Amino acid sequence: LTLNPWDVVLCISGTIISCENAIVVVVIFYTPAFRAPMFLLIGSLATADLLAGLGLILHFAFVYFIPSEAVSLLTVGLLVTSFTASVSSLLTITIDRYLSLYNALTYYSERTVTRTYIMLILTWGASICYGLLPVMGWNCLKEPSACSIVKPLTKNHLIILSVSFFTVFAVMLQLYVQICRIVCRHAQQIAVQRHFLASSHYVTTRKGIATLAVILGTFASCWLPFAVYGLLGDYSYPALYTYVTLLPATYNSMLNPVIYAFRNQEIQKVLWAVCCGCFSSTLPFRSRSPSDV
Repeated sequence: LTLNPWDVVLCISGTIISCENAIVVVVIFYTPAFRAPMFLLIGSLATADLLAGLGLILHFAFVYFIPSEAVSLLTVGLLVTSFTASVSSLLTITIDRYLSLYNALTYYSERTVTRTYIMLILTWGASICYGLLPVMGWNCLKEPSACSIVKPLTKNHLIILSVSFFTVFAVMLQLYVQICRIVCRHAQQIAVQRHFLASSHYVTTRKGIATLAVILGTFASCWLPFAVYGLLGDYSYPALYTYVTLLPATYNSMLNPVIYAFRNQEIQKVLWAVCCGCFSSTLPFRSRSPSDV
């Protein structure tokens, strides 16, 4: 096959994604202090993005070096599973942040741990089911007219994935609006109790809203183009359109470690300790709420 520059760019993106998220996975896995629900969810997100990066690399390798329909189905299934798990993990993190504010008094309880494991099981269970569909026969290899913009996924399969994305985005938007309201109310109450100036309350609130805007804005700008094109596009359209919308979607997995992991002060401490050669699994950590990160 003639080497497609877009496939090369996707492979390079997959390499960067794999390296970034591998660091997060290793840090969380080998640090006993990172067993709180918040870190389990961040670890789930990093694992999903790591698999997405590996899927992009494998897809490139198999397309150009081991062309096979069976292998193509496996790599596409891996990509569907990993990207679905990534988006679903973002939703679980949002739910966890909301509950940490809404039920602040009961958040640090055994029930929260149980709820976290249930969310993880549902997230990965649904993602694996989505990814197995092409492998189990729901593909367009025998009927090209049923193909979507991403071969060998069928049009109906991609429509389900796109609708699922819009549903996740709508729920996240609603939850972050509620989070903003709770944060604004808490900041105002603290300002009144401690006799802070109105400007301090305004700065705190603006910072919190700006952080949430960055999170939602990044998610939407990365995935919305591909989700919309997945609904409206057709297999007969030029492949260029698919690459132009799919590439930004992969960037979400590249930015997730920066937004959700590397900004976390506890993870930063471990990374600095590893860089300095003084890593210890018993480093002291300050218990922080998911709403703080």
